[in-house]
Amino acid sequence: MIKLTKLNGDEFYLNIYQIEKIECRPDTTITMMNGHVYIVKETIEEVIEKMIQYNRKIFGDN
Repeated sequence: MIKLTKLNGDEFYLNIYQIEKIECRPDTTITMMNGHVYIVKETIEEVIEKMIQYNRKIFGDN
């Protein structure tokens, strides 16, 4: 799971394996496979980098 920040400043953890899509509308909007939508302060690039780092931590840097 990765830590993200809602627009109001609250932090939360998101299961990256349930993400369906990430869009810029202009805020970063994450739609989950169950239909829930999260709008976060991080850019799409930052979210993707957090996802990459999480996968490296879990699966190694192979």
